[in-house]
Amino acid sequence: MASLLSRFFRSAPTRKSSALGALIALSGGGAAVWSARDPVSLAREGYQKNPIVHRAVRMVAEAASSVPLVLTEGDSEHEAHPLIALLARPDGRLGRPGLIETVVANLLVSGDAYLEAVVVDGEPRELHALRPDRMRLIAGADGWPEAYEYRCGAEVARYDQRAEPVPPILHITLHHPLDDHYGLSPLEPAAAAIDLHNAASAWNKALLDNAARPSGALVYKGPEGQGLSDDQVERLKTELEAQFSGAANAGRPLLLDGGLDWRPMALTPQEMDFLQAKNAAARDIALVFGVPPMLLGIPGDATYANYAEANRALWRQTVIPLLTRVARSLAGWLGPAWDAELTLTPDLDAIEALSTEREALWRRVTDADFLEEDEKRAAVGYQPRVG
Repeated sequence: MASLLSRFFRSAPTRKSSALGALIALSGGGAAVWSARDPVSLAREGYQKNPIVHRAVRMVAEAASSVPLVLTEGDSEHEAHPLIALLARPDGRLGRPGLIETVVANLLVSGDAYLEAVVVDGEPRELHALRPDRMRLIAGADGWPEAYEYRCGAEVARYDQRAEPVPPILHITLHHPLDDHYGLSPLEPAAAAIDLHNAASAWNKALLDNAARPSGALVYKGPEGQGLSDDQVERLKTELEAQFSGAANAGRPLLLDGGLDWRPMALTPQEMDFLQAKNAAARDIALVFGVPPMLLGIPGDATYANYAEANRALWRQTVIPLLTRVARSLAGWLGPAWDAELTLTPDLDAIEALSTEREALWRRVTDADFLEEDEKRAAVGYQPRVG
């Protein structure tokens, strides 16, 4: 079979004026290529393609959805209320866990979460989680949101936020220092680490597919004083860039003749230690989402003494603050429909990961002889005993 590069040497080589004309050095360097920072690209490259992002988002969202919510009005706790029934079956398809999981996942992926309330006879009857990438905020003359437009294909639905008794759209955002209306997705500050992690995976896969050949230089060993013509040099560069550059072509072997010799010059994958680079990128991603790397199976992190301690840190530092924010936003949005100051809070007693903290609190309160029974009940979050 004829060499891939043999056609470059069909004509006799010409003499070059430069004394270095016999050496062709090919550099593999260049500017880094990063993924786009728009919400759709971030979701595709992050949540859909990166296993660390996907697992971190699911871990936080599923943990948040597993916690029961307690509805209170003033100092009174409601065991039965239309809002509790609405959250239990918000749209005929999702229950409360599914709704909370969708809202939290949308917040973590896009920085924004939208809920639509279907109001019948002045009372919310259904709640629907809407896709953030399809929603557009319309600001009024005062800068506050006046309406929202939801686009699905060619259809556009407009929601007027001045509707009574509750606005049809609840918009929850993560803080963005440079945007008045939209939230900042955690995927954006993590985008460089995500690209590095994805590129390392693609590079390693390409090396496995193509027998793991590193970059280097081609040396021409033709007759003394003779080198390649300018046309041959340009054609050779073009051919190499087209067929041997990039992650997809990593490791593809060269078939050389006509006086060409290959001399590896770049570091091998073992020397570059892609595994360590991937783990470092994975730790950065976990840091952005507030998930201890130990819980994601990322080696090299000894921040926490054991798995249980890391799990408590996940709940205390990430899940509970985020769930509390979502729950209070829901109560503040829907409370006016029943003309009441309602509050939704996570039931921390139902979180198994915090059971050791709860037991320690009960022990301290029980041993406090200077407290009355109702004071002890209040200290652990219970109402006074009736009668």
